[in-house]
Amino acid sequence: MDPGKTLTEERVQHYLSITRKAREKATPLVQEGSPEFEMLNTLLSMADDYSSDAQYFLKQGDFIRAFGAINYAHAWIDAGVKLRLLDGHGDDVLFTLP
Repeated sequence: MDPGKTLTEERVQHYLSITRKAREKATPLVQEGSPEFEMLNTLLSMADDYSSDAQYFLKQGDFIRAFGAINYAHAWIDAGVKLRLLDGHGDDVLFTLP
């Protein structure tokens, strides 16, 4: 079996770590109280919920759902950067920059 095509706990943990770094690095570009800030809160709430789901699935030994959930979580954060609601600080590894 090709190790690059095997979903393991370590691989899921790796992506959890990447998403955690992205969540910590990205900072708001919009003013608190603005409609854009409310949209940002929705994006980040979704990211946090999917991250939590990923950890739950990982604990259950369901690596496929954990992997899917953490990728959704990262996508929500990445969307915030792409929409210029979050500053990705020029990091083109963690984010798809505008």
